[in-house]
Amino acid sequence: MARVYLGLGSNIERERYITAGLDALADRFGELALSPVYDCPAVGFAGQPFLNLVVGIDTDLGVGALARELRHVEIEHGRAAQAPRYSPRQLDIDILTYDDLSGLVEGVTLPRGELVENAFVLRPMADLAPEALHPLLGQSYRQLWSEFDGPREVRRVDFYWRGRPVSAAE
Repeated sequence: MARVYLGLGSNIERERYITAGLDALADRFGELALSPVYDCPAVGFAGQPFLNLVVGIDTDLGVGALARELRHVEIEHGRAAQAPRYSPRQLDIDILTYDDLSGLVEGVTLPRGELVENAFVLRPMADLAPEALHPLLGQSYRQLWSEFDGPREVRRVDFYWRGRPVSAAE
C-alpha cells in the first residue's frame, strides 16, 4: 500500500463539493486522514476564494491509475473535462506525493511543485503530516512551512464532514 497525499480545492459551492469529494474518496479508498480546511484566495486568476485541504489515503493503485480515478471523481462532480488550469472549479484533486516517488511517474510529476510554492497546499500539509519529509528536499513539512516566505493568505475555517468537525476557525 502506498501512502498518498492529495490536495482538494473548490471555489464553486465550496462546502458542497468538498463534502462530495471527501465522500467519493472515502467510498473508493476507505478511511481518510484530513487536514484542517482553509479559506484561500484564488491563485493565478481573478475568482472567488477556494476552500482547500490535504487528504491522506492508502492505495494499491499505481500513480497513473490513481490519477485517472481522481480525474473521474472531478468530472463526476461537475468539473469540465477540458477546464483551463487557472479557472473556477467545483472540485480539484491533485496528487501531491505518492510515497517518496519523485520525477515524472506515469505522466504525473511527483512531488507536485505547488506543494512548497503555495500556502494553500503547504499549510494543510504541514498540519496533517508535520514530520513527513518532502521527497526531494528532505525537510519536514513543519520546517518547510516555518521557513515559507511566500504569501500566507490562508485562514482556517469551521468545517464538518459526516457529522464530525474537521477544522475550527482560528
